[in-house]
Amino acid sequence: MKFPSVNANIDYLKSQISVLPDKPGIYQYFDTGGNIIYIGKALNLKKRVTSYFSKQHDTRKTALLVRNIADIKYLVVETEQDALLLENNLIKKYQPRYNIRLKDDKSFPWICIKNEPFPRVFKTRNLIRDGSKYFGPYTSIYTVRTLLELFKTEYKLRTCNYHLTDENIKAGKYKVCLEYHIGNCKGPCEGLISAEKYNQGIEDITDILKGNISGVIKHLENRMNDMAESMNFEEAQEIKVKYDSLKRYQSKSTIVSPTITDVDVFTIDQDQKFAYINYLKVIKGAIIQTYTLEIQKILDESEEDLLLAGIVDIRQKIYSNAGEILVAFLPNVILNDVVFKVPQRGDKKKLLDLSQRNAKYYRLEKEKQIVLKNPKLRDERILNTIQKDLHLSELPVRMECFDNSNLQGSDPVAACVVFHNAKPLKREYRHYNIKTVTGPNDFASMEEVVFRRYSRLLNENQALPQLIVIDGGKGQLSSAVTALEKLNLRGKIAIIGIAKKLEEIYVPDDPVPIYINKNSESLKIIQQIRDEAHRFGISFHRNKRSKTITESELGRINGIGEKISQKLLLAFKSVKNIKEADRESIAQLIGNSRADVVYKYFHPEK
Repeated sequence: MKFPSVNANIDYLKSQISVLPDKPGIYQYFDTGGNIIYIGKALNLKKRVTSYFSKQHDTRKTALLVRNIADIKYLVVETEQDALLLENNLIKKYQPRYNIRLKDDKSFPWICIKNEPFPRVFKTRNLIRDGSKYFGPYTSIYTVRTLLELFKTEYKLRTCNYHLTDENIKAGKYKVCLEYHIGNCKGPCEGLISAEKYNQGIEDITDILKGNISGVIKHLENRMNDMAESMNFEEAQEIKVKYDSLKRYQSKSTIVSPTITDVDVFTIDQDQKFAYINYLKVIKGAIIQTYTLEIQKILDESEEDLLLAGIVDIRQKIYSNAGEILVAFLPNVILNDVVFKVPQRGDKKKLLDLSQRNAKYYRLEKEKQIVLKNPKLRDERILNTIQKDLHLSELPVRMECFDNSNLQGSDPVAACVVFHNAKPLKREYRHYNIKTVTGPNDFASMEEVVFRRYSRLLNENQALPQLIVIDGGKGQLSSAVTALEKLNLRGKIAIIGIAKKLEEIYVPDDPVPIYINKNSESLKIIQQIRDEAHRFGISFHRNKRSKTITESELGRINGIGEKISQKLLLAFKSVKNIKEADRESIAQLIGNSRADVVYKYFHPEK
């Protein structure tokens, strides 16, 4: 379905578009109040902005955006990467109405190495761009506390907020506190440790937080051996404590492969309203950090645009400079000093799969939390999605699905299952024996059962469904519509058919099927009700067929079991035809010995 857009300022806007350059950059749309309502990036500004002012749009929100544009401003940049970075920063600054929403990360902690003399290392949830180094965000507060405890124990860092310049220390402005006396600080406030030696510990901590633990461990091992060779056993023991602590921390990292150097891994999973970008940071073959970014979709953005937005935002936050990025598909963009790769096998493919699972589990966890808080929200969301995807006039609170079942025309039956609020309502399920149709005629059987179902509901003055689902393609759907016409219900109840082969959705009077996104909740619910009708109908047909065979004369013949009876009935269609068949015909089907038994039973005189 297309949505038209009419802009009252179109002549003025076209005059602006006509002078746009064919260069990469960012564009900003303003409303009549002068507020920024959308910010976008483009490899070619003129082509991208022109594309918005077509006559019709795929989504209602895009049409509304175009109607509200009163002014356009732009900024030319050197490369597409500059456009990506600038777009990301401006969206976070202005939060335009029609742009994606990047989730605020204040709920996740970071570790900060403060930009100051004798730097402090502490946990924070606020990023201040003052030259300090930030590492994170960490989804586990336990991990943050473990690291900080390691740094505090092994490197004796200060926790005070004194301004420890050389002038203040020489002037004796500060005195050591309790932390020094209990052995948790080396006393830099009184000059008891040099800045050079203190900063060696800060460099080790920086390497650890970057994931370069192996280099620090090797350095400590060499120092420990040097101290031991020079008979300085006490200092060697102090270094050994740090060495053992780091080895334990390293062993908790997920080792992927020592052959993989520094890579970033990004994958995406999404539902109707949100996209989830999972990130894995891999240093020297070990996963040292994982994080999932939540993005709220606004204008039905493409998967590529959402992934790029997540990559730019996350790499800015964590100061990543990895030269290789693993992704599930190649984005149509070039970033400086970065190579995108789509691994097909091996350890890198396992990394990509791991990231994809993390993104999926994060989405499922968010959905579970929402449902736990308010179970009705899930039902409302699903029903609204079905109504939107199928263009229904009413919310499909009650849905009914029909399926026929027969085996080469024998014992034809049908089933009707009912879903209420997108959930099975099993007490309303019904079985039907086909009465007016002989032989394998799905179309006529479907017309009969639909007519019987809704003529009874009308006679008993019961509630009708908002949506009827027919298990089958155009033929079965047409037969069901004919039944509704006889009852004067056509147009009063929405009806669709779902074909099994390609999961195509057919609607009356339209030969072109609807293809719903395979990940859509709408299609999953329609498939579920179709499969439930099929299961319910098949189980009834099997029971009936088994009963028919057992109660037939064939069931009374000694030595002839249910399978042989079924085989004979399928071939000859009835017991009467088996009686009239000659022995040779029966023998060709079930063999000579069994044929003798059957033939003698029906023809004892011969």
